[in-house]
Amino acid sequence: MKLSKKPKITVICGPTASGKTKISVELAKALGAEIISADSMQIYKELSIGTAKPSAGEMSGIKHHLIDIISVKSAADEPFSVAKYVQMAGECAGELIKSGKKVIVCGGTGLYIDHFINNTKFAECQSDIGYREELDKLPTDRLYSLLSFTDGQSAALIHPNNRKRIVRALEIFKMTGKTKSELDELSRPEEPAYDFVKIGLNYPDREVLYGNIDRRTDSMMAGGLADEALKLYEGGGEAVIRKIGAIGYAELFDCFAGLCGVGEAVEKIKQHTRNYAKRQLTWFKRDPSTLWLEPDGGCVEKCADLCR
Repeated sequence: MKLSKKPKITVICGPTASGKTKISVELAKALGAEIISADSMQIYKELSIGTAKPSAGEMSGIKHHLIDIISVKSAADEPFSVAKYVQMAGECAGELIKSGKKVIVCGGTGLYIDHFINNTKFAECQSDIGYREELDKLPTDRLYSLLSFTDGQSAALIHPNNRKRIVRALEIFKMTGKTKSELDELSRPEEPAYDFVKIGLNYPDREVLYGNIDRRTDSMMAGGLADEALKLYEGGGEAVIRKIGAIGYAELFDCFAGLCGVGEAVEKIKQHTRNYAKRQLTWFKRDPSTLWLEPDGGCVEKCADLCR
């Protein structure tokens, strides 16, 4: 059997609040690695507390990449795409490996991780800011009706309330004359550039994970999440934040607008985060190559044995 000579990259994935940051940092220390983030919200400079962005103390001297790379304001003009992530992560991994570093990819955005592992080459599709502004004037149900008419296959795969994905699918049709489904078929995986060890963190008792989510939400509120959200709200960031679907901010925006109280907003954050964790687990468990470990005291040692 021919042995692979490709560099090895470790992927630490799993649901939110499962301990990915802590384990990836400890593993990086053990392997002499640096970390490439695979979190679609931690890329934004202004979103820190609500995205559980690791602090300098939590990073513990380990270099992290693809965190704080764009502003919320820039996302209003040019949304950050999975294609852009794959390009940037690939360039970063290549530079690290060339310098003799080991690489850990850590995060919960399954779309980013899967396309990076599969080395997907994306069909080009630019954005049309003017058309997006036109679509922004329409209610979500009307947008979904338009998508159902132009691209029924994509509409069937998108939740009727997922405004961000609906708008993108409509924009693709406007810019290319092809449906999103057709464009997706033109995007193709190529031979992976690396050997990947994909480790998923999981709790056999789901209630333990939900308890982590609730405690972390309370800690975020105590750490200034409401102030962070208010700054964005008053600074005109509400529309963009709602589009990108950052949990923890839209709920507080409703509170600032007088639509609910603080306590109700916090409970909504907890519930929406639990729902998100369920979706993440469903996504990651589709991949039979994922090695699932419990984030217990021996997890880092088990990961290190698999990844050396």
